[in-house]
Amino acid sequence: MSSRPVTVSESQPKPYGQTIGTGPHTLQADEPETMLGRDTGPSPYELLKAALGACTNMTLRMYAAQKGWPLTHVATIVTHEKITDETSPKRDVFHRQIILTGPDLTEEQRLRLLEIADKCPVSRTLEGNALMRTLPA
Repeated sequence: MSSRPVTVSESQPKPYGQTIGTGPHTLQADEPETMLGRDTGPSPYELLKAALGACTNMTLRMYAAQKGWPLTHVATIVTHEKITDETSPKRDVFHRQIILTGPDLTEEQRLRLLEIADKCPVSRTLEGNALMRTLPA
């Protein structure tokens, strides 16, 4: 797992445009126009959903390769909602629809891959009790 830092800085367009840098990669983030942003990049929650989907796909690809299973393509659609229930005032729920392509995959292999999806590191982080510490600059 990579430990290189991610740096996020305000950028154009104002008021919410952000430039994200990590290693040789640069991304943009923004809020949608409905939130008074300019929609020049994914929103923070869209980036979080992308991280979950990418981690899911990579985990499934690695597992299938280790097993020698005939997985030819994997795609994951991630949605997010906030719900209120009796256990907490607001709770985040991520829904993952995983599309496995491989005409020679058995039903047992497909079911096992869906189980393995829950073991991707981002899934575990979202399900766990991650700590966040703010450090002085």
